[in-house]
This record gives sequence, structure tokens and C-alpha cells, in this order.
Amino acid sequence: MKKRFSEIITCRGGLCGVAATVLLVLSLLPSLSPAASSSFTQILPDQFHQGWAREGQVALYNPENLFEHINGEAELYIPYGFSTLATAAYGHKARPDVRLVAEVYRMGSLLDAFGIYSNYRKPDYETVRLGAEGFASPTQLLFYQGQYFVKLQATGTTGLERETLMACARLISGNLPANASRPQELAILAGLPIVPKSERYLAQGLLGYAFFRRGFIAETKPEAGSVRVFLMEEESRETAGRAFEAYRAYLREEGQAASLSGAGDRRSLSAIDPLYGGVYLVQEDRLLLGAVRVKDQTAAARFITLLREKMAAAHNR
Repeated sequence: MKKRFSEIITCRGGLCGVAATVLLVLSLLPSLSPAASSSFTQILPDQFHQGWAREGQVALYNPENLFEHINGEAELYIPYGFSTLATAAYGHKARPDVRLVAEVYRMGSLLDAFGIYSNYRKPDYETVRLGAEGFASPTQLLFYQGQYFVKLQATGTTGLERETLMACARLISGNLPANASRPQELAILAGLPIVPKSERYLAQGLLGYAFFRRGFIAETKPEAGSVRVFLMEEESRETAGRAFEAYRAYLREEGQAASLSGAGDRRSLSAIDPLYGGVYLVQEDRLLLGAVRVKDQTAAARFITLLREKMAAAHNR
């Protein structure tokens, strides 16, 4: 008996087949108990690496007061199931003007932690071996591990020694549950001509449009047309159809006629998006697959076909 593709890839806690999908599953994990909340502060070390020590106590934030710590950015974290932030600043007697701020965010799931991490990652950033994946710049080090997203930020300097950043990050990583796994949902993009580290998971408003929900975007390599591809899986073919029609109506309101082919829940459109240029969108049952910044419709259609074939092959295993 054939299973849905999402049932094959994701089967957590007996929830197979209940709207858990390869692209969009959000596994809701238990909230921190009071005791666990207290121990959450212990994730951040008291000191590390040749005299760097914590200044003051570890501060905790929740969804209600996160804006007090990252005003203007808190809204980015909430859709990813954010529940708790532990943060502290570190200093060194020999460098009184320099601070290293460590932040550990507990997100809703491994996928959510990857999602918030992927908002900061760039393909050309230097990779570091921490958790599932991490990257570093002269003043930052970020990684995700399980459902935790960790961010280290140096201030008062144009660059902090890499070993100082790594020493702090290693201690934090060691205090978190060991987990080097990447989200299973990313498997659908494996082996396709995608620019490495360009994959992102957005928990809402894909491409900045309210009628598109959560899903993945990625950049393709030149041989695949150098387009930005996106993937969404709706709860049903009806909701996928409504999203398709909402986008078509938006294009019409913007004076952009869409060329349609197919019918029912297996159809496609091509048009000029006001923000992204050429667009190619396919509805396949409850899936929406597409590409923007399209200059070569044939190349875009070829990539979407590869993606559909890969999903179909997984579905039929």
C-alpha cells in the first residue's frame, strides 16, 4: 500500500498521516518545566578560554518579553516556535571595551531551529563544525543543535580571535542535548542542482506573500537556470488551490496576466511577478512548487520536473 510522501519521511510520536509533511512538519515538543527553566541558565558557562568570564547573571526571556532584548527582531523568532532565550555577556580584564554576548534560543523543533539559523546563513560564510551546522565571521559564530539556535556576537571590536569564539561555542554545545541531525525535510532537495547552503525554511509568508504559508526556498546552480525555487505543502488540495488562485488574483490586480496550463489540482502558470520577475508555479495535488527570477522558462520547468519526479519516487517506495 502506497503512503503519502510525508508519511515516509516523517513519523513522530505516532502522528503519521495527520498533516505531518516533508516540507512543513512542525513537531510540537513539550514546554520547559520550572525545573528545566532553571537549568536552562546553566547552558551558558561561567568562564572560558584564558580569562573570559561572565558579567552578571544569565537573563531569561520568553515570547512575551523577547522584544526587550531584541526589539525589532522578536517577530522573526515567534513563528518558529520560540519559547525561551538564555543570554549573557562575557568580558576580559585585558580588553575592557570588548564584550562577547552569547544567546541560546529554544525553538519549537529541529526544523524551526534550522529555519531561524537559515535566516542568517549565507553560502559564502565559513563553516564551523558545531551541532548540526554552524558558520563564523570575524565577530560572530552561529550554529543550531537539535531544537536550539546559538548566536555569539562580539562588540567593541572588528574581529575576535576564532579560538575565543570556538571555545565559548564548544562549551555551550556540550551543555546542550547531543544532536548533529539536520531536518529530515531537507532530504527532498538533496542531490538536486542547488547552491550549497542556500536552503532556507520560512515559517510563514513565503516570498513575503501572506497567501503563501510556510515552506522552503533555495537558489539553483547556473545549469538549472540560476533561479530561486520554492516549495510548499498545504493541508489539502483545496487549500493549495486557494493559495494558487490568491497568487493568480494578485498578479491580475498588478496588471500581470498569467499563462495557464493544466486543470484542477494539476496545473501551472507562468507570468511576470512585480517583485521577482519571471515566475513559474505548479500545483500538484496539495503541493505548490515554483521558481522566481525566471529568465528561461524551459530550464525552470525542467528543474520543477526533477523535483516532482524525486518526490514521486520517494512516495512510491
